[in-house]
Amino acid sequence: MPRPRFPLLPAAATAVLALALCSCSAADGSARSGSAAAVGGDGPRMTQQAMNPAPREALRQGGTLRWAIDQYSSQWNPLQADGSEASTNDVAKALLPTFWRSDAGGTQTPNPAYLVSARSEQRQGKQVVVWTLNPKAHWSDGLPITWRDLQANWQALGALDPGYRTATSNGFDQVESVVRGQDDFQAVMTFKEPYSEWQAMFNNAGNAPLLPARYVSTPDQFNTSFRGQIPVSGGPFKVADMDPGARTVTVVADPAWWGDKPLLDKIVFKAYDTGTMPQAFARGEVDFYNNGPNAEGYRTIQQTAGAEVRRAGGPNLRQLVLNGKSPVLGDPKLRQALIQAIDRSEITRTDLAGLDWPYVPMNNHFLVPSQHGYQDNSGGLSRFDPAAARAALDALGWKPGPSGVRGKDGKDLVLRFVAPASNNLAANESEAVTRMLATVGVTVTVQTVPAGDFFDRYIYQHDFDLTAFALLGTPFPVSNSISTFQQDSGSNWSQVGSRTLDRAMAEAARADAVDEETEALNRADAEAWQVAGLVPLYQRPAIYGVRKELANIGAPGLGDFVYENIGLMK
Repeated sequence: MPRPRFPLLPAAATAVLALALCSCSAADGSARSGSAAAVGGDGPRMTQQAMNPAPREALRQGGTLRWAIDQYSSQWNPLQADGSEASTNDVAKALLPTFWRSDAGGTQTPNPAYLVSARSEQRQGKQVVVWTLNPKAHWSDGLPITWRDLQANWQALGALDPGYRTATSNGFDQVESVVRGQDDFQAVMTFKEPYSEWQAMFNNAGNAPLLPARYVSTPDQFNTSFRGQIPVSGGPFKVADMDPGARTVTVVADPAWWGDKPLLDKIVFKAYDTGTMPQAFARGEVDFYNNGPNAEGYRTIQQTAGAEVRRAGGPNLRQLVLNGKSPVLGDPKLRQALIQAIDRSEITRTDLAGLDWPYVPMNNHFLVPSQHGYQDNSGGLSRFDPAAARAALDALGWKPGPSGVRGKDGKDLVLRFVAPASNNLAANESEAVTRMLATVGVTVTVQTVPAGDFFDRYIYQHDFDLTAFALLGTPFPVSNSISTFQQDSGSNWSQVGSRTLDRAMAEAARADAVDEETEALNRADAEAWQVAGLVPLYQRPAIYGVRKELANIGAPGLGDFVYENIGLMK
């Protein structure tokens, strides 16, 4: 039987594309201070985690945390295809059950508020996981959390009914059944095939909380119950107010919470365009925000009285996306030629200028540089080679016209790059891509859209030719990346894939050992270059602006936030 690998993961463990995504001129992943993790040899080095860790007894009871997020969501179900974004997850993790805690290195331990125990065993030649729940755990409407909630989540996420518009299957598609155990507080989950990353289920770090059965038992409930609202909670905080006009969600400590009492009285999540977050922080409107690789914001944090930078390495990455279903980009050979015409090294240098971070482009879709097994599987496609791009475009019949713009069958090769407003990274990337592709005869027009509309109206609707955003990683090497690359997945933003890629990802999910998994991931990566939908740019530094007096919050690396332990120093 495959054994869980998470306790063995080092700080630079295998990276994964997570459910969450963000436009992120100023946003990424987070957690507490830890040992240095080497990045870039003798160059800059990043800590494993930076969260100002403190025991609960060292912190004050009470206070409000003002937390900047990059979008006021229209869909608050983080497992629904339209809700798989960083802002939704930041809010949901304060409110919904997650069974595991992840430390800086990705080690998983049960969250006792929900989970008494969880064990994987063999029964009649099949993998079985027995989940024993804390009988004190309940939803905000008073109903207990039982095995039926786990069963309903499997039925929604297990690809049993295409009516469920899911962001990820997260291993649930490997499950054969979920039945009642010794009582209502025990669920017995049987797998069709071995699944070593079962701890990614119902996991905060894996962006996969538990949802209540009565809100997800049908496709309509799953897709619409959390649209524009959060109808129920089951965490240390509960919703006090949602204001789409002010773009705020206010949550307060739930007096009915059965675990450690939240130290904070209130968290106010407020959506800002990412480019405006640093100044909002400097003005004192915000106590915590994800700065990401924003050099100006980085300097602003350093210059703000009473504030500090908390930064760490992690599995997050910045990427370009080519929409394979757009009218012009259906041919993978054309997409490959465009990739070779884009100088990713220049984009990396200019995006990360002014940050203490190595300017190293990523040449692997799944593993970040310096990680075990990282290698370039592109067959030359990762190399900036405009001459090869021109030759490939010529061979495909896209010939330069009188104006220098290439055309074919009476149609010019003109692409639309959709970029969110007030986002310095997107502005830099769209300008660079426009300039670089022009040198090979391709015209790019940039459409700047409101940041709040970027995902809902453009990315999720596949209304773009080119775009760029960040993907946020988790401690789990395979689980969350499958949906990003799998054909016909709700989270396959490029809308391209292949059976070969699907098969390699499935083999990685069933792997018995880390090396076996890594080998399968590298085979998947080679095929990802061939289908040419997602183009990795670089590993994103996780850089946060935080008020110094805040503890147990910051840059988590492969860890997660324990919301009830976030507080103010005495």
